[in-house]
Amino acid sequence: MTTGLVFDIKKFALHDGPGLRTTVFLKGCPLACAICHNPESQSSAPEIWVRHERCVHCYTCLEICPEKAVSFDGERIGIDRGRCTLCGECARLCTAGAIEIVGREMSVAEVMTELEKDAVFYDESGGGVTFSGGEPLAQPAFLLDLLAACRERGFHAVVDTCGHAPPDVVAAAAELTDLFLFDLKFMDPARHAEYTGVGNELILANLRSLAHGGAGLIVRYPPIPGVNDDETDLRSMGALLSALPGPPPVDLLPYHRIGTTKYDRLERDYLLPDLEPPPPERLEWIVDILSGCGLEVTVRGEKYGVE
Repeated sequence: MTTGLVFDIKKFALHDGPGLRTTVFLKGCPLACAICHNPESQSSAPEIWVRHERCVHCYTCLEICPEKAVSFDGERIGIDRGRCTLCGECARLCTAGAIEIVGREMSVAEVMTELEKDAVFYDESGGGVTFSGGEPLAQPAFLLDLLAACRERGFHAVVDTCGHAPPDVVAAAAELTDLFLFDLKFMDPARHAEYTGVGNELILANLRSLAHGGAGLIVRYPPIPGVNDDETDLRSMGALLSALPGPPPVDLLPYHRIGTTKYDRLERDYLLPDLEPPPPERLEWIVDILSGCGLEVTVRGEKYGVE
């Protein structure tokens, strides 16, 4: 039975496709985005993290850890990740829920059992299931079997992807996917590599292939002030998208700082700590540029600043 690594299943999601949805987050991503709001999604292996605000300093984790990988510096719990074997004993016995293992192996059947619990909401709202991450296409066998199971069950299936995947995997997923939420972060290959760790050539090739193949597409672009919101890049994006069949609509997902606390839980540094969300007038300016290219543009799924 096909299995894969899942790090979260979010119920009643409102912004991951049409209607009420259940979003299944698959662990592992080929990108290492400097502004990733789900850093726990990047590694393709389980990880341990600490929600320090929940810790009640009972010290059970220090006493129970067989590898002596847990420490306390007088203020906070720390994990020696070189010694930790992810046995999960500290998480299991943490009554405050401060320590968690992020990522668990699940079978297709186990995921489908969770999805069945929400089936009535899909029917009533025109919703369905969204596979996100990380990068769901990074676990191709697991994802394709999940998509096939959703197709057999009649669940509307969305794949939220960064687009960096082998073309044959993308083509196979397209046969079973009702809608792709396709992320575009940068048009310039060098800047894409600087901020994500990879170039964008494969991503753009897969986008073109999906569009010309008639796949359902919504392009999602995260405006990040001073990073990827210059006029040259925006007009380049507008020219590319307006030339595609359709052309696909664009949904802006403005940068936010909600995920920055997750870096602390993983004991990792957030690489761009001074970034702030874009102000409303900047969003309206971006909408004007992209809509001026003949594109349908929304912000978080809603019309914004245009009649």
